[in-house]
Amino acid sequence: MPIQRLRTETRYSEIVVHHGTVYLAGQLADDYAGDIAQQTRETLASIERLLAEAGSDKSRLLAVTIHLADLADYAGMNAVWDAWLPAGCAPARTCVEAKLYDPRARVEMTVVAALP
Repeated sequence: MPIQRLRTETRYSEIVVHHGTVYLAGQLADDYAGDIAQQTRETLASIERLLAEAGSDKSRLLAVTIHLADLADYAGMNAVWDAWLPAGCAPARTCVEAKLYDPRARVEMTVVAALP
C-alpha cells in the first residue's frame, strides 16, 4: 500500500495518508498574540483545512494529542473544542503540558483520522 505525503518539507510532512488513515503533523495557531480561545480556534481551523485536503473531516477523528504550554488553559481550550467537535464524534484524546517551540504558542494538536 503506497504512502501519500502532502505539504512535505525537509523535516516533516503536514499530512501523511496510509492504509485509510490520515496523520497530521502538530498544528498551531497562525497568530500567537491571541489568548487560548483564539489560538485553539485557529488550530482547529487548520486541522479542518488539512483533513479536507486529505479527503477526511473532523467527524472521522480517531485520536488527538493536545499539548498546552500551561494547563491553566485547559478549560479555555476545552470550551472551544467542545463547541467545535460534532456530537458523538469524540476521538481518543490525550492532553499534556509541554514547552512548545515558540514561547508565545499556547496550544499544539496532533491528529489521526480515518478516510471515508
